Amino acid sequence: MKLVNDHIKESLKILFVGFNPSIRSSETGHHFANPNNRFWRILHDAGLTPRKFDASEDAKLLDLGMGITNIVARPTKAADEITKEEYKEGKEILRNKIELLKPRVVCFVGKGVYQEYSGMKSVPWGRQEKPVVPGTIDFVAPSSSGLVRMKVEEIVEIYLGLKEIIE
Repeated sequence: MKLVNDHIKESLKILFVGFNPSIRSSETGHHFANPNNRFWRILHDAGLTPRKFDASEDAKLLDLGMGITNIVARPTKAADEITKEEYKEGKEILRNKIELLKPRVVCFVGKGVYQEYSGMKSVPWGRQEKPVVPGTIDFVAPSSSGLVRMKVEEIVEIYLGLKEIIE
C-alpha cells in the first residue's frame, strides 16, 4: 500500500481530518477516492467548493484555503482495522501538525476520528466547546463514507455550520 500525501499548509481556513486512507485512495494517491464516498458532493452541496471536485483534484482545495490529512496514515479496507497504537501515534502527529500550521477550523470527518483524537467519549455534531489545540476551532462532522446511514442532506446540514464559521 502506498501512503496518500497530505494537502496542508499554514493558516488554512479548514483542515479536514479523516480516519485514514481507503484502499482506493492508496491506489489512486488521492483522498476520499472511493466512488461510494460522498465527501466531494457534501463539500459542494454545503457551499464550501464552487463545484463538485473529483478526488483527483484534492490538492486544489489548498487554493480555497482548505486542506486534508488523516489521523492515521496507513491505508486500510475499514477504519476498524486501525490499531490503538496507530491511533495513539497518529493523535500526537496530528496535534503537532495543528500546532505548527494553525488552521482556523479543524473539521473531523467522522465522530470516531474526534473521539480518538480528543479522548472524549461523547461529542455532539458541529463546533466543540473546547478545542484540543488552543486557538483553533474543533468541528465534528459525520463521516462521508457511503456506509454511513445518515441521509446526505442531513450530513450537508451539519457541514453548513462550517461555512457559517469561516464566513
